[in-house]
Amino acid sequence: MSTLVHSAYLDSSLGELTELPSAGTSLENPYVYDSAARELKQMADRGLVRIVDEQAAERSGDQMISRIRFVRVR
Repeated sequence: MSTLVHSAYLDSSLGELTELPSAGTSLENPYVYDSAARELKQMADRGLVRIVDEQAAERSGDQMISRIRFVRVR
């Protein structure tokens, strides 16, 4: 999973709006996507990206991130 988040980060361009992909990747699983999105949020805390849009949905009583878009800062 870390590899997919890191790859999404490296594949993005500075200042470009990017959505963390899910379709066609191992991130199709909502639990895996949520974990990857939270990792991306940690990258935002370190100043690498800025989270622009985040959507969450309830699944089995838990709030899980179902979509996240970011802009690469560094």
